[in-house]
Amino acid sequence: MVQTNQIGLDPAKSKELANKLNVLLADYQLFYINARGFHWNIAGEKFFELHAKFEEIYTDALLKIDEIAERILTLGHTPIHTFTEYVSTSSIKEVMNVSDGKTALQHVLNGLQTLLVNERELLQISEAANDEGTTAIVSDYIRQQEKLVWMFSAFLK
Repeated sequence: MVQTNQIGLDPAKSKELANKLNVLLADYQLFYINARGFHWNIAGEKFFELHAKFEEIYTDALLKIDEIAERILTLGHTPIHTFTEYVSTSSIKEVMNVSDGKTALQHVLNGLQTLLVNERELLQISEAANDEGTTAIVSDYIRQQEKLVWMFSAFLK
């Protein structure tokens, strides 16, 4: 008989999923803090439109951060939870002192593209582990972010 964790998944596969989810968590934390900074510091043309858009982006990221951390806990593991861990783990880097709308949106677009790469890797791992819960969450993120990539790319042309 194969041993399973509390939700019926292979413990080794759950650990691999939790590790990859922690990378995604770190990426979202940096994505969030960057978007928050863009919201605060945006100036110039399209200020009102972009100020509201950045708030929408960081609010959505904050919800995803909580969902990812709770999924890691559901898998029986501990989400990373210090800024030191986030910065050292994330593929997304901190962005400072950006007030130009197009530059800020390019950073958001780059962040979304990084998230999509990581989410697609996570999707493969979750499908191989028969983890429908993680698969469903990540599939939803991918669908939403692909549309945002298209929209931000169109805006930046």
